[in-house]
Amino acid sequence: MKNSSLLTLPALFAQTVSKHSTRNAMAMVGETPFTYNDLDLKIRAVMGFLEKLGLKPGDRVAILSSNMPNWAITYYAIAFSGSIVVPVLPDFNSREIETILLHADPKILFASRSLLEKIKNLPVADSMIIIRIEDFSIYHGADPGIKYSPEGRPAKEYPVKEEDLAAIIYTSGTMGKSKGVMLTHKNICFTAIKGDHIQLVTERDRFLSILPLSHTYENTLGMILPMIKGACIYYLGKAPSSSILMPVLQEVRPTVLLSVPLIIEKIYRKSIQPKFERNFFLRYLIRVPFFRKKLNLLAGKKLMKTFGGELHFFGIGGAKLNQNVEQFLIEARFPYAIGYGMTEASPLLAGYNPQHFRLQSTGPALEDTELKINNPDKISGEGEIWARGSNVMRGYYKDPELTSEIITPEGWLKTGDLGVLDEDGYLYIKGRLKNMIVLSGGENIYPEEIESVINNFQHVSDSLVIEQEGKLVALVQFNRAEIEENYSHLQNDFMNFVEMTIEQLRIELQRYVNRRVNKFSQLQLVLVQSDPFEKTATMKIKRYLYQ
Repeated sequence: MKNSSLLTLPALFAQTVSKHSTRNAMAMVGETPFTYNDLDLKIRAVMGFLEKLGLKPGDRVAILSSNMPNWAITYYAIAFSGSIVVPVLPDFNSREIETILLHADPKILFASRSLLEKIKNLPVADSMIIIRIEDFSIYHGADPGIKYSPEGRPAKEYPVKEEDLAAIIYTSGTMGKSKGVMLTHKNICFTAIKGDHIQLVTERDRFLSILPLSHTYENTLGMILPMIKGACIYYLGKAPSSSILMPVLQEVRPTVLLSVPLIIEKIYRKSIQPKFERNFFLRYLIRVPFFRKKLNLLAGKKLMKTFGGELHFFGIGGAKLNQNVEQFLIEARFPYAIGYGMTEASPLLAGYNPQHFRLQSTGPALEDTELKINNPDKISGEGEIWARGSNVMRGYYKDPELTSEIITPEGWLKTGDLGVLDEDGYLYIKGRLKNMIVLSGGENIYPEEIESVINNFQHVSDSLVIEQEGKLVALVQFNRAEIEENYSHLQNDFMNFVEMTIEQLRIELQRYVNRRVNKFSQLQLVLVQSDPFEKTATMKIKRYLYQ
């Protein structure tokens, strides 16, 4: 893609159609993909439909839907019409959806049938036109005489500029408050093109989309990037549980897959680690570096077959990858890569491809993006990560005060993350500035680092380290299903054995962690978390609910 290209979604899409009109564009898993020429006609049909509904440039249109080709078609139709897309995460509850709709004030809402239940009793929905996204039929608020037609076309031309808003994306942050991030066409297109410079995408690539399209990570890198390169996208349309994902991987044989750490960590802990631990001989060999590498390499070959055998880029973002799992991926020669970013940066700020990994690093800065550590510690070099570039948002919607707090007059975005840069410019994330615990003696504790140790312990599903009355406390969720399976042969006192095991694990866990962390980071208390932690779209725990 030439730098002289106009950085707008319709301009880049027009280039793709001219080059790759007969290439496959997208499909639901199990269905035959349609071409980019077909996609062009489908987008124009929805643009014509939006015209009939009275949509004008600058109007906002919300999408509340599970992943499907019509999600992408709707997104492009809105953006190509000079209007603004407001993606809403399907996992938001009715109260969160209502807050977003009141704040964004969209004229039209496209919703999938399975999610209409969340909005049908919301007063704010009465003032909107609501469209069923599966077939573009009218659900509420429009003249019933207006119909969507696959042969429909827009009557007007819509000149779109680089600095025009393309989307307002509401974050589902770990600290509670959703903010409307305003992203321009240039923000999004710049990031997608530069992402291609990290890992070259071609028209022969097959993407499998498993993360919500309403999240910037999947949206920019999993939808826009393959579009501008003429690649094909397959939509799973369901939560990527192992029982659903495994056969799909064999069917699609993806070459590119974007994920969050939780998915690969679950695969490692459920399918790989237990095989080494159950066998006494393997448990001994895995402790010897030479044999460990050989065993991990064999496991990696099996893992590649599990993913369909043709994967060459497994992107991981949204949260920090566990160090033990990453070490396995390196020794298994699995084609993983880690990126770093945030919604406010469209979202990519740093990253690398599978040939340039460094353990626990998120890679160097995205091309034509500046990263710096503001006010670094003189000894450790740690400080808040600041970023500047064409990927940085315009600001928060209707909140100039909050915008001025996070973006400096010189254009630096304060990420709120703590990190260090090595001599080669590779970035290492230490944790969130707001999460950092300062003990009474002035010691800085990064809870994420302790949680990484906890999560390596047997039968741990998830954990959260908090500070209570000057003490470090770990909330730990154990995998009860795994523990119960161990005692499934017992007829009597089954549950007593399960509860006794969990209590013993709780005690052992505290000793395990405190032997592996410095004296300031040692746990004073471990509490069992019975219910699953509430999480964001990128599977990060919503910390504010537990502090």
